[in-house]
Amino acid sequence: MSARAQVAARGDHSKRYAAALALREPGIRYDIAGAVEALLKMPAAGFVETVELAVRLGVDPRHADQIVRGTVVLPHGTGKTVHVTVVAQGDKQREALDAGADVAGGKELVQKIQDGWLDTGVIISTPDMMADVGKLGRLLGPRGLMPNPKSGTVTFDVARAVRDIKAGKIEFRTDKTGNVHVPVGRRSFSPAHLVENITAFMDTIVRAKPAAAKGQYVRSVALSCTMSPSVPLDANLFRAL
Repeated sequence: MSARAQVAARGDHSKRYAAALALREPGIRYDIAGAVEALLKMPAAGFVETVELAVRLGVDPRHADQIVRGTVVLPHGTGKTVHVTVVAQGDKQREALDAGADVAGGKELVQKIQDGWLDTGVIISTPDMMADVGKLGRLLGPRGLMPNPKSGTVTFDVARAVRDIKAGKIEFRTDKTGNVHVPVGRRSFSPAHLVENITAFMDTIVRAKPAAAKGQYVRSVALSCTMSPSVPLDANLFRAL
């Protein structure tokens, strides 16, 4: 029985998903260009899907020295418009707005957030405002909005931080099981742009290998759209980018 027939018989997925799964060659591990080509051949959903990358790493995130985290500016962005809020004082507010920030303010903005306003995707803060922003930890932390120096969202160079985020900067971090999931574009992107985004991200992941990580670092890599099966990549390609 074909892959399409098996899925359809179980009733696990839609006919479109089954048709997409049938196009994937079993047992094949693709290079980046091949994975993108295979993914884009699959039937599309009724909306512009996000293209996502999932990477399983050979690390144990229970140990602080094996947590993999960082940021990367994708060459062609994610295809999504990110609402950026900047908490700063004086001239830094104007710098942020001139660089493309959607909202900028000082203590009055902190109070607005405290009162429940959270209509933003990223919050950047200058270091001198972190005493006030820090009080929002319980509110912002669980939503992934708390500014952090490691992600470049606590900085006096607010203009650069805003431009990087608007240009497609994404943050990544291993979850509890050692996996990393990130958006790398939209299905509407050209194959070449998707390849360049994926290459930039995987290069960053390889360079972020912790010294404490032993054995094979990149265990598996899979590419998918929001509503598609995943396409496996050859993990051996990323041992030494």
